[in-house]
Amino acid sequence: MVKLAGTFTALITPLKDDGTVDYDGWRQLIEFQLEQGVAGLVPLGTTGETPTLDDDEEERLIRIAVGTVKGKVPLVVGTGSNSTRSTLFYTRRAQSLGADAVLITTPYYNKPNDSGLLKHFEAAAAVDVPIVVYNIPGRTGRNIPATLMKELMQFPQIIGVKEASGDINQIGEVIDTASKIRPDFQVISGDDGLTLPVMALGGTGVISVVSNLIPQKMAAFTGVLARGDYAEGRRLHFELLPLFRATFVETNPVPIKAAMNMAGLPAGPVRPPLGPLSVASEKLLRETLVGLRVVAA
Repeated sequence: MVKLAGTFTALITPLKDDGTVDYDGWRQLIEFQLEQGVAGLVPLGTTGETPTLDDDEEERLIRIAVGTVKGKVPLVVGTGSNSTRSTLFYTRRAQSLGADAVLITTPYYNKPNDSGLLKHFEAAAAVDVPIVVYNIPGRTGRNIPATLMKELMQFPQIIGVKEASGDINQIGEVIDTASKIRPDFQVISGDDGLTLPVMALGGTGVISVVSNLIPQKMAAFTGVLARGDYAEGRRLHFELLPLFRATFVETNPVPIKAAMNMAGLPAGPVRPPLGPLSVASEKLLRETLVGLRVVAA
């Protein structure tokens, strides 16, 4: 089973100034992440601007990632869609290209009912690749409550959930349920700012946005929490809290890509319909990065 423990980076997709994918920058970012000691990588998720990528771009990004990462850390490729047929296509493609696991979001816009949601994931679970459910109701408009997550645990191919509901009580209930009926089911935080409480409750780590920028620091953060050193974990949490907030001052991944550009990492612009940061948000972000000594004043 793929181990979802520690810091997994939800990779941005670097673009050139003309809006085309920066494949050389993609390799550089992956190598940077590996050098900095992250536990795993998650391309083609929300942070990767996947809705604006075409199929050829996605396939090339996966091929490069697999070729660079395979055998070093787990590669969990985003394959979710609001169409079950499309999700199956993307999941089979990721499996055939060598992904270690896939991340499948709750279908968005459709707002499926419970029976439809179960059938969606049941269909995906028929593909021979481990699945991580991605629960992010702020993006999809549909939460997966703990009662429904319990039903998804019946599928052995579903190995865990990236929980980004923001509801710590719900997350705790999912962790507790898993401990009783499916001890191998892993719950990983989908919010940097909730890494501490989620891991304190028994979660395994975080799929992180800010680790695009500070992978070593986030790996150290989840490392001390995994060891049960909550005093040091709290210290790091409060040290990093301004960055957690600043990188979500506007829609993700707009702030994190701006921060990476400030730090000299390959990132580039975002694709429409996303746009650049406002002047006020850029000022706040830069001040935060300077305060944390991520960039020079």
